[in-house]
Amino acid sequence: MLTNGKELLAIAKKHNFAIPAFNISDWAMFKGVIEISEELNAPVIIAIHPDELGHTGDDIMPAIIQRCHKSSVPTIIHFDHGTTYEQCVWAIKAGFTSLMIDGSLLPFEENMAITKKVVEAAHAVGISVEGELGTIGQNDSYGESGAAEIIFTDPKDAVEFIKSTGVDSLAIAIGTSHGLYPAGKNPKLEIELLKEIKRSVDVPLVLHGGSGNPDSEIAQGVENGINKINISSDIKVSYHDKMREVLSNPKLREPNAIQPACVAAMKETAAHKIKLFKADGKASLY
Repeated sequence: MLTNGKELLAIAKKHNFAIPAFNISDWAMFKGVIEISEELNAPVIIAIHPDELGHTGDDIMPAIIQRCHKSSVPTIIHFDHGTTYEQCVWAIKAGFTSLMIDGSLLPFEENMAITKKVVEAAHAVGISVEGELGTIGQNDSYGESGAAEIIFTDPKDAVEFIKSTGVDSLAIAIGTSHGLYPAGKNPKLEIELLKEIKRSVDVPLVLHGGSGNPDSEIAQGVENGINKINISSDIKVSYHDKMREVLSNPKLREPNAIQPACVAAMKETAAHKIKLFKADGKASLY
């Protein structure tokens, strides 16, 4: 069933688990994510970044919407990392049921202003909004943007930001970076900072850029109040590494001979994340 982010994350917050937001960039990946979520009876967020939408084309949206309506588990379609008011209005018209406005690279007051403007437009039609405060680092040139320097979320700023904007959830900066971590770089989540932010605010908290963090740290994050975790690099690496392996056979040419193994590899990674976030079986709570 298709719902919105506020309804989906309220249950995750109440029952202390996190919902994966899987970034998809083609139909096969989308189909695999929905299937593994249904197999594990887990709520799921289908996240699509503007760059990914540029690749698939927006004509894919009606088919995604239709499949999510038919899903046996709670599902939202999330517009990931919109950076302008115009982009977010387009996402509302396109059928997204949740969206993120990312003003994190703007000065604090400007971030609040654009976020509030998007919230007013989205809430008018029952769509939930995620904001971001603090900056996520950047490890490579692919996918979502990040900052050269991580600026941690200040709990006092978070209180003011939520009160001023009315956002339904907040992506916080506690030490992660977008993309894959290079050799020698050891990510570390600031769990004590997470605890302080959790005590200070009453909206679901979101973690971006956790692909390279150890499972033990991610589990700690979930335990201490993270309710949505974005997953992009991990599933794409699994999908395309398997595709490179399959395509080592030069005789293969048909997608139905090439893609199933790639989707299966991606589903294995997705299943691990779903279980790590304690989301498996939680669709029954809705």
